Parts: sequence; C-alpha cells; structure tokens
Amino acid sequence: MPPSPSPPSTQKDQVADNGVIKRVFNPYGSAAYNFITMGAYRGGRNTFAVIGLASKPLHVYSKPTYQCEWVPQSSSASNSTFSSVSYKMLPDWGYGHVYTVVVVNCTFSEAVNSENSGGKLFLEASTSGAGDKNLNITDRFEVLNESPGDINMSLFSSKPKYDYLYCGSSLYGGLSPQRVREWIAYHVRLFGKRSHFVIHDAGGVHEEVLEVLKPWMELGYVTLQDIREQERFDGYYHNQFMVVNDCLHRYKFMTKWMFFFDVDEYIHVPPKNTIKSVLDSLSDYTQFTIEQMPMNNKLCLSADYGRYYRAGGSEGGKWGFEKLVYKDVKKGIRRDRKYAIQPRNVFATGVHMSQNVAGKTTHKTEGKIRYFHYHGTIAQRREPCRNLVNVTEINFENNPYALDTTMRDLAWSVKKFEHNMIGPRLKNTRQ
Repeated sequence: MPPSPSPPSTQKDQVADNGVIKRVFNPYGSAAYNFITMGAYRGGRNTFAVIGLASKPLHVYSKPTYQCEWVPQSSSASNSTFSSVSYKMLPDWGYGHVYTVVVVNCTFSEAVNSENSGGKLFLEASTSGAGDKNLNITDRFEVLNESPGDINMSLFSSKPKYDYLYCGSSLYGGLSPQRVREWIAYHVRLFGKRSHFVIHDAGGVHEEVLEVLKPWMELGYVTLQDIREQERFDGYYHNQFMVVNDCLHRYKFMTKWMFFFDVDEYIHVPPKNTIKSVLDSLSDYTQFTIEQMPMNNKLCLSADYGRYYRAGGSEGGKWGFEKLVYKDVKKGIRRDRKYAIQPRNVFATGVHMSQNVAGKTTHKTEGKIRYFHYHGTIAQRREPCRNLVNVTEINFENNPYALDTTMRDLAWSVKKFEHNMIGPRLKNTRQ
C-alpha cells in the first residue's frame, strides 16, 4: 500500500472565553481506497466504461462523482476534452463488503480519437465531501492508453468473432479436475466452433485443473485470466460482480450472445433443437433467464455400482453428470436462474441477471432452454456417489427426487467428442 498522505498539523482542545471547551478531532490515514481499477474499455466511438471497486460507505452514505478526460497523444491535436455525460452503476445489489463494484460510463459529445492518433483516458473520482465535509478530494488517474493505430472503429458495427461467449465467475478453492474436464468438454460440444470461454482464476485453477484446460486453450476455445490479486480487496464473493462486469465490457463486441452460469451447471436444450435454433427464437430479447433443474449430488443408481470413474480412464468408468440422475422435484420453491444477454445492449451486469439493459428481457423460457445444477460437486475431490438406489422416485433427506436421465443419455456423445477433439491426453485425470 502506498504511504498515506501527510496528516494536517495536530490541533489541540481550546478553552473559549466563555469557559466552553472546544474539542477537536484529528484524522489519520484512510480506511479504503477511493477507486481500484480492473479495466477500462471502449463502448463505441465516443463512450467508455471503467470497471472497478470503490469504498462502499462512500457510495452508501454519500454521492461521489466521476468525470472522464481524454488527452490526445499528438502535440498537434486539440486540447483535452471532458465527458459530457458521466454516470455510475452499482451492479452488486448491495452485497459489497469494504468495497462495492462500480461501473462508470463516460460519454463524450463527439467521437474520441477518431483520427486514430492515440491518447489517454483519465478518470477523476471525487468524494464530494464524504469522509470529511471540509474536503472534496479528487483523485485523477489514467485508466486507458490508446497507441496510434490501435483502434479499429469498424469493430463496433461489424459481425462479432463469436456466436457465444461464456463469462465465468471467480473460481476458487480445491476444484475437482475431473468435474472441470466434464464441464468444458460438454459445453464446447454444445456451443460449437464459434464459441469461447473466459475462465477467471481466483485461486481455484491449481496445476491439475490447468492441465484439463490446456488442451482447450491450445485449440483457442478457452482464455484463462489470473485474478488472484483481487483477493487483496474485500468485496463480495471474490469480487465476482466486478469480474463479470469486466468480462462484459472486455468482450462486448466480440460475441453475439454472452452467457453467465457456474462450472457446476450444465446448459441443456431439448432434443431436435440446437443452441442456435433456441437463441434465434429469442433474438428479439436483449436478455433471457434460464430455468434451473436441481440435481442431487449424492444419489446414484445401483446399476452403476463398481463403474466409478477412475484415473486411467478404465472402460465403463462413468462421469459425474452421467451418474447423478436424481432431480429435485419439490414444488413451490423459487429457484435461482442464470441468464444470457446480447452484450452490445447491456451497460452493466450481475450474477443472476442484468438490471442495466436496453431492450426486452424474458423469463418465459421453459421448454426452450434450462440448466442442470450439480451443487457442490465441483469442490469435491472424490467419487460423487454416496448413496446407491434402484427406484424412479425417492424421498431423501426430507426432499422428493425423481429419476431424470437427460444428461446421462448425452454422456457417451460428450466423451466421444472430447476424444475426437483432443485425443486421450486427459485419460489420467483425477477426481
């Protein structure tokens, strides 16, 4: 941490002429940073987004302000210009701790760096008297540097590189390499050649998980970002709201659709449908949410006894989503949903949906698309089957379950796809 600014000279209590003791209050140091940047990106010819963290009390109890300044690189260019409109969005739904997530949108009255001669974007973050009403502290710092020739303005109107892009939340803890292996193979097959997966490592991508991701990284399907440094700053859940917002703006113009869900969740579309046909039917919407199919993470069929997956890829070894076949069928419960967006019409985003979109949102996607949720299995480095049964319905741990082999029936095709794409190099993957 940089050294704190020198405090003002210490004041002392004084006794007024009328005998009243005038007490003084001497401030020292600072409890949180004014702003912590993760990224800054163009949103078009004249607009930018800056993503980061800021002191939560500052935003809860005061009204800090932001302003952007563009400084051209060329000495012959005109003087710097300030954004005509600057506003903030707080997309973490109040979940922040010491820090809350802030997305600052800055719009200029005309195109910036239109001659592609380079320049820098600065953000001015003002406390507006919060913390000390006698002071309006403004920090000015560089958030983006465009070198001459860097910008391709056609990016904002051209066809995106990908049809589908996955923005992953922060991965942490002792993740199961085998579960990650199953998840990535399944979804590369589902989303196809024009898809990409952005994985954010907050400490969960240990060496064995990295070995599972490497083949797909080499084929160009996966980008892995090390975000462990964000753990320095106390925000909600490994700062996942900041991470997904950075992903939104970083890849905003690179994909038609952007998906947000977790690595213990599997997107599924009905038979005789494809992900393309389903999303084409939803193309009038900027955002849609996806219904959850909660699966038990312990119950397996007795028929699978002795056919556990073992490192070495023994014949007949079954994968996790192949064995966990009992679905929670309890009614009257509101279950979390996940979602997808057309990112060019989204300004900030969340974990379960975005509240900052231009265009329509629909939640009526039942029968079109859903996700199977194997809660907790990604962090278990052991055989998932704990209880073997031979029934189509069961009440287990005071909850009703019914047999659902939807995902089980796809397992062989996913394994074959993985082998065709990367060969047997992951056959020794451990749980």
